[in-house]
Amino acid sequence: MAVLRGALIYIVDLLLIILPAFIIFGAGYIGQRLLKLDIKSVSTMALYLMLPFLTFDTFYSNELNMEYLYMFILSILLTIVLIIITIICGRMINADKAHMSAIMLGTVFPNSGNYGAPIALFAFGTAAFNYAIIIMVIHGLIQTTIGIFIASYGSEKSTTVKEALMNVVKMPVLYGIILGISFQLLHIKLPPTIVEGISLLGAASIPTVMLILGMQLTEIKSQKFEYKYINTVTIIRMIVSPLAAVLLVSLFPINDLLKNVFILLAAMPVAVNTTMLAVQFDTKPNLLSFTTLITTLVSILTIPVTIFLLQ
Repeated sequence: MAVLRGALIYIVDLLLIILPAFIIFGAGYIGQRLLKLDIKSVSTMALYLMLPFLTFDTFYSNELNMEYLYMFILSILLTIVLIIITIICGRMINADKAHMSAIMLGTVFPNSGNYGAPIALFAFGTAAFNYAIIIMVIHGLIQTTIGIFIASYGSEKSTTVKEALMNVVKMPVLYGIILGISFQLLHIKLPPTIVEGISLLGAASIPTVMLILGMQLTEIKSQKFEYKYINTVTIIRMIVSPLAAVLLVSLFPINDLLKNVFILLAAMPVAVNTTMLAVQFDTKPNLLSFTTLITTLVSILTIPVTIFLLQ
């Protein structure tokens, strides 16, 4: 009985950590049903007015050290592996350019921030949470460069490689990262009141992009999706990604806690930020919203299994 009670408490605690994300998704869904807002306008506001402040604050506030290098290399390697696997699978299912980009946004980018970091804290403690935040920042950097290129290039509007690269350069999020790192390396100290204002606006971007996902879910009922796309994203994101992470961390001289955190974040569902990019660049946003929802629901089962295996 004691073992069963402990298991039930463990499951309930995990569900309580996941619950806030679903509350925000639900608020976006209900709000869009009632208010009929312009989703793209909200997405543009988050991408251009909020996220640059979040990236600046993150890189300005978190001290750079040697472990960043390992985490950065691991994240880049995992991104490359997942892109290659997705391209192979995409060609096997005859995906066109728009569908290929949409499934790649789903397979490559995990929800390591507003979902992964709290679960890392619950599973492995405060030190793990600190690692998760750093990895989240690195994932954010990859999303705001490679992710924007993938979303832009796969737009249903005709887009060349040059135009996609120009869209990356135009993103203020990228300059938030550059400025944040520059201010830290040059030891430029901002007044506390300014930092507080930047942090406040940046923090608002996290629930906003989650609301966008909920809003976008209202648009998917009239759509029919081919299972081959949904299955591809779900299998690669929820199974292949953590297995690839296990392989990669075994090649690096890092501590066990960092290995566990990296693997756990690689097992997260599709990042909600990718829905915002898909909306912004018209890259099958309904399909990506639906796969984000599916992988998030699947994660309720897969994440406890992942944590159990890591422990």
